[in-house]
Amino acid sequence: MRDKMREYEYAIIGQGAAAFAAALKADEAGIRTVMVGKNETTGTLLGGTCVNVGCVPSKRLITVGDFLDKINFKRFDGLSYLTRIENFNKIMHDKEFLVESMRFSKYRKVLGKLKNVKYVNGFASFKDKNTLIVDGREIKAKKILIATGARARIPELKGLDKIKYLTNEEALSMKKLPKSMVVVGGGALGLEFAEAFAHFGVNVTVLQRGEKILPNWEPEVSYYLEQYLKEEGIRIITNVDIREVSKANGLVKVSLFVKGIKREVTAREILLATGRKPNVEKLNLNSVGIKLDKNGFIRINRYMESSVSGIYAAGDVTGEPMLETLAAAEGNKATINAFSTKKSAIDPNSVPSAVFTFPEAARVGLTEREANGKGIKCACQLVMFKDLAKAGIIKDTRGLIKMAINADTKRIFGVEIVGENAADLIHEAALAVKSKLTIDDIIETIHVFPTLSEITKLAAMSFYHNIEDLSCCSE
Repeated sequence: MRDKMREYEYAIIGQGAAAFAAALKADEAGIRTVMVGKNETTGTLLGGTCVNVGCVPSKRLITVGDFLDKINFKRFDGLSYLTRIENFNKIMHDKEFLVESMRFSKYRKVLGKLKNVKYVNGFASFKDKNTLIVDGREIKAKKILIATGARARIPELKGLDKIKYLTNEEALSMKKLPKSMVVVGGGALGLEFAEAFAHFGVNVTVLQRGEKILPNWEPEVSYYLEQYLKEEGIRIITNVDIREVSKANGLVKVSLFVKGIKREVTAREILLATGRKPNVEKLNLNSVGIKLDKNGFIRINRYMESSVSGIYAAGDVTGEPMLETLAAAEGNKATINAFSTKKSAIDPNSVPSAVFTFPEAARVGLTEREANGKGIKCACQLVMFKDLAKAGIIKDTRGLIKMAINADTKRIFGVEIVGENAADLIHEAALAVKSKLTIDDIIETIHVFPTLSEITKLAAMSFYHNIEDLSCCSE
């Protein structure tokens, strides 16, 4: 007799942000659902990458490092400054306690309250478009969501297979600080880890293949952030072509060329921040004909549906941008679209992202170059944080905002910020882009003085005035 308990309306493969958002929406709608956990990311437990080996632990270490740096920076005169790392293992233990607490309160506890969702801890693979094989047993579902995430992509480098290297997972579980570290990759992940370890006193070198760090960002933001990181003692080498890695006498040696000139970089540890690869190997996607893009990520349409009707995908397994909140939004939308005739999509231009260096960098919408490529008549303005009253008050004037608008309609279509609390400041711009607001809408909104958030208003005002000629209270 067929096991009715293994027939569901909805099957979710994954246990991270996209999967949980989908499960919450399904439970709310009364959809009989099974969530099948596990994937190829080694350190991922219930809750997925973000809480276990991503945002939560990395931002804790970054925050501790920044706290240490701010004290040692001696920003304000008249104070006595003295601090150091007393016990690195305690810092790591405290980080693990945070992760375990959030895994329980935000995931395991939440999962236990879902009346219509059953959790199965196992690997899933497709038998056909409505059947999964989990631990040798069949699970049938009318609709299926793939939300298995991604893991560190290891580049093909000569000699890499003969040495021990770090990814974000190993870096987050280190028991001892190395004296030096080389970070391969100048994107968000590489820069965040580079600065965190630099603040802990590690001698850090960043190797970036392209001409600048954060290659897809506005050039002014990339340039200034690079200068700020260099001022903090981080060595950054761009235009790098790595040829070989090796290890001798306890040191990793990276042989490379920079604009045709041969160079070598040595360090105690090497951390690879060279992108992510999708967790799809065990899914047996060929059996149902699901199409992948050139990098192996699952191709989806704007409604999160794959090339196979009834099978959806959400989160990091679909490729960039890989953001926790975007993954959750996609999981939510995918569930709505799977069980409703009214379809729901996400506007990618209104999705903000951030790099948690110090100062932080954040962005939303189109860059000036992207806008020009779409035929938009673009007007752009830069405002430096030194012209912001609050920046002078907190004695950290590093940073700038770049705002891009339609020159004819004054509508805001892109904003990038590098500066103190940029990740928090970007949300006003995100709302402006999403709601198709103009610079006049921002100017006419009264902002609290003195705040860092006034930088967005100053950017809008700069299209009409020279900000340096205005008083603090100009409207």
